[in-house]
Amino acid sequence: MAYRFEEDDVSVADAVRRIAVEQIDKAIGEIDDPEIDQRETVHQVRKRCKKLRGLVRLVRPALASYALENAAYRDAARELSFLRDTEALIETYDRVADCFDGQIDRPAFASIRRRLTLRQKEEENRQDIADKLDAFRESMVEAKVRALRWELSEKGTQAFAGGVEKTYGRGREAMKTARKTGDVEAFHDWRKRIKYHGHHARLLAPIWPGPMTAHHAEADALGKLLGDHHDLEVFAETLRAEPDAFGNLGDVEVFLTLMERRRAAIETEAFERGARLLAEPEEALAARWAAYFKAWRKECRKADAPALAA
Repeated sequence: MAYRFEEDDVSVADAVRRIAVEQIDKAIGEIDDPEIDQRETVHQVRKRCKKLRGLVRLVRPALASYALENAAYRDAARELSFLRDTEALIETYDRVADCFDGQIDRPAFASIRRRLTLRQKEEENRQDIADKLDAFRESMVEAKVRALRWELSEKGTQAFAGGVEKTYGRGREAMKTARKTGDVEAFHDWRKRIKYHGHHARLLAPIWPGPMTAHHAEADALGKLLGDHHDLEVFAETLRAEPDAFGNLGDVEVFLTLMERRRAAIETEAFERGARLLAEPEEALAARWAAYFKAWRKECRKADAPALAA
């Protein structure tokens, strides 16, 4: 089933347990699938962890073990980040080069990409990747046992409204901080909040599919922009730390300038998108989504479908 609430979930707690187990089972299946290469496996299972963290944040005030679960999924994904990080650097290089295609002499920067590719191969050849995936699988097996026992202290809209409000409100505050300070860490924090808020919109999409799906799409677009912003900063730090390793110093400086131009353009677009997505006070948005949920529940009841308990 999809990463969302369904009509036949008996309660919010039942939905949360089901979704968690589905994501965990998919992660285990991806590790066990011999048809998926290691790079794709790492990419997929880390995405599962992000979805699981978004899920527990949705019911954060009602889930007593929230801190334990959030840390478990965070730490499991972190152990595999090294492989994804090298891939992200290459993708960032390609996006910048594509953005300025026709304005630059791409062969002049070939040494930068070549060095990134070598680093990626070095990481892929690490002898401990299989061991790390085995450890990750074991952590998911343990997580499944815990998820099957999850209980929520609230029911119906009270089980998730607080999580929606907190995450969305933190996104609003993070945007304000990023606009005021321009600090890299503020943008990174903003990105995380938007990613989790997007997960919440996706989880609750069935309560009013049109508006909620559109909201999720906007959050996803903003999250990708802010992700590109973060990747640019990580890449810039990598180049500045070892400029000699990436070829001609002059060419490296030119590429850093291109990256700065791209980052400025991303910031402009991100603030424009964020102003619309985050225009509503968090209390109002949480109340509105709760009202959608209640209306959806009534519709399910009229259709004689098992509805989420209020």
